[in-house]
Amino acid sequence: MSYEQKLMQMKKLLKKNEAVKEETPELPKRQAPPAPAYEDQWLSAGLVKEQNDFGIVYKRVVTYGAHHLHGSYKLSDLRQTMEQWATESANHPLCPDPAKPIVFFDTETTGLKGAGTLIFLLGFMEEAGDGFRLTQYVLPGPDHEAAFLYASRLWDQKLSLVMYNGKSFDMPQVETRWTMNRNYLPPLVKHDAIDLLHGSRRIWKDELDSFKLTAIEQSQLGFFRNGDIPGHMAPIIYQDAVKNGNAELLMKVLAHNEWDILSLVTLYIRSTDLLLHEVLSDSAISATNIGKWYADLKSFAKSRDFLERVVAEHGLRHPLAHYHFGFALKRDGHFEEAVKAFEVASEHLRGRERIIALGEMAKLFEHRLRDLERALASTERAQVLLNKDPELARRFRERMKEEFGKREIRLLGKIFPGQAQ
Repeated sequence: MSYEQKLMQMKKLLKKNEAVKEETPELPKRQAPPAPAYEDQWLSAGLVKEQNDFGIVYKRVVTYGAHHLHGSYKLSDLRQTMEQWATESANHPLCPDPAKPIVFFDTETTGLKGAGTLIFLLGFMEEAGDGFRLTQYVLPGPDHEAAFLYASRLWDQKLSLVMYNGKSFDMPQVETRWTMNRNYLPPLVKHDAIDLLHGSRRIWKDELDSFKLTAIEQSQLGFFRNGDIPGHMAPIIYQDAVKNGNAELLMKVLAHNEWDILSLVTLYIRSTDLLLHEVLSDSAISATNIGKWYADLKSFAKSRDFLERVVAEHGLRHPLAHYHFGFALKRDGHFEEAVKAFEVASEHLRGRERIIALGEMAKLFEHRLRDLERALASTERAQVLLNKDPELARRFRERMKEEFGKREIRLLGKIFPGQAQ
């Protein structure tokens, strides 16, 4: 065989090998794992078996009439809540997208973080006909996780998910577990997250000592749990149910999750009432917080409306409302009224807000009202308080000393032009 013929044979062999390398072997189809040995015990406790292409999941379905009472609120009040949001023009984090179904969602997990943490319970509540339906999916074990996640149908359509700390915990956990099963599951849909923990902290800041859901239930929803398990016991109970088949205590975990989700519905109703209702909250603190929240969202008309009503109804009893109202008045060009609001704040508040109020007064006197003497008086009073007020943080104190020092030099230069300072 000639040299050229050998080269041609080697070239053909090389192409053949390249073609073999380019072929990608198909992934083996996942075989559904068998039912767990404790299945009969779980079914006897009231769970229902559901199968799909990936394995087995157990579920519990509970229906409620529209007038089911949870604490002080009926579930049917949610319809008025949705109608209120539908007519609301202001953009707000608690406002649902009308094009997406609203679903109340909560999870229970085997831990708080880490790749080994499993979600073992997914709970969903939504309107169904004239009432409401709660569906809870329970994970039989790690082998059935793909079946468990698939049953949730979080891959099916975009939803507005109402949760409590869901942005920071529930959804990241779902995304992590979905990623671990991505070879078998359809892609996870990107859902809207309405987080009521964030909303509760904005509404009841400085009014509530705890933002645990159970504390919110008692103070705002009129609901008190009877016979509930501690939340930290849920993973231990689940692990025992998987190991020994004991489903009696597992059903208490499902009841705990059920109360969580019912409270999400009524907390959403309560929060919306405070945010959108024309009747002012009994609490000046929460009403002021809502006014500030709207200002942070650039909904200035809403913000001013809340703050103005707090000032009118509570007067000097709540000077923090005057402080925030001062910014609203300044923004709208009502400079003399803004000074009066900041004067109330500077007389009755302490700490950062008092110093900032004096700074705002000095700015308004200097640049808007052209009263340099009063601008200087506000500046000098702030400088005295910066040295005396023990509530001020060191960095804030030093920064404000520098600002007021520069302002004092500038004002003295304007009041006494041409004189050495």
